[in-house]
Amino acid sequence: MFDADVSITTERLTLRPFGLQDATRVGSIVRSGVQFLPPGAPAKPAAVAQWLSTGVHELRRSGQGLHLAMTDAAGLIVGAISLFRTSWAAGTTEVGYGVHPLYRGRGFATEAVRGLTNWVFEATDLRRIDLTANLDNTPSLRVAQKAGFTWEGVLRAAVLEDDGAHDLVIFGLLRGDSRFPSDTLPRTELRTPRLLLRPPAPGDVPDLAATGADPVTQARTGVPRGYTQDHARAFIDQSERMRLRGAGVAWTVEELATGRYAASVDLRDLDWVNRTAEIGYMTAPWARGRGFAGEAVVRIAHWLFEQYGFGRLQLRAAVSNPASQRVAEKAGFVREGVARASLGGEDLVVYSLVPADLG
Repeated sequence: MFDADVSITTERLTLRPFGLQDATRVGSIVRSGVQFLPPGAPAKPAAVAQWLSTGVHELRRSGQGLHLAMTDAAGLIVGAISLFRTSWAAGTTEVGYGVHPLYRGRGFATEAVRGLTNWVFEATDLRRIDLTANLDNTPSLRVAQKAGFTWEGVLRAAVLEDDGAHDLVIFGLLRGDSRFPSDTLPRTELRTPRLLLRPPAPGDVPDLAATGADPVTQARTGVPRGYTQDHARAFIDQSERMRLRGAGVAWTVEELATGRYAASVDLRDLDWVNRTAEIGYMTAPWARGRGFAGEAVVRIAHWLFEQYGFGRLQLRAAVSNPASQRVAEKAGFVREGVARASLGGEDLVVYSLVPADLG
């Protein structure tokens, strides 16, 4: 059983049981219609007192979990966090949370999750904590990653919501885990004399779609056939999920002089143990022949080698794509050979770059 009087203090928050003293605040929340209170919270203000006196405590009394208010330094409820589906025999529980819309984006969810999970391992014998998040809910994926959870898998179409089925990511945290976020590369900006490399944004969709649909891109890369704006949006979303998993990171390349989209470059297949990665790029038709892709690749390589200690960067280009091969060679990559039938049956030239190649 969980303690009835648990109180957890973090840097900016206190996590404590709901009580009748919260009637005014909870009533205001219910009247406003915002959704972040625990499951079972009243839909009408008239039911608030009953919920605070008994309903919100039923989960704890059953031994299966507990609901806690997330309060700030002034004592104001800014969110709620819960443990549920607790199995004392198996030593497992699950954590869930909600933050008032006016207080999102301040890191409260991550702070609360870290505080509660630390308490679980210190005060109980539970050995594992689960956390689930919709695959398309990037903020929740970031919370899990920052709180030290490990991405364990995706359940396809596992939850049904008003807009249809959603995939569900399963995260896990074990007693003894490092509690530090998994290795990831940050969302960061890099510059060259001519270029700004920045995280992809929704505003890139039209140019990204036009580049992906260009006949040269379609003929010489592995992008989806009939590339559309939906493909572009999916690429941006997938790039951030890939980053959160520690598997890569992507940039949009802008020409500084005009601010116009020039290319997309991404790191993929990051191996944090051996410190190796692969790089790929796609240049807009209106920016080809100006050396932008190579310039961006070299800047990223310096950053990856110097800031994160990587020792090898691989690049593959279709045998039929001499322009991409020239980009690799001008950037200092060394040709290693040909990987046969690697992309839709097409041979790919394999290049590599190591720190010594940059001089």
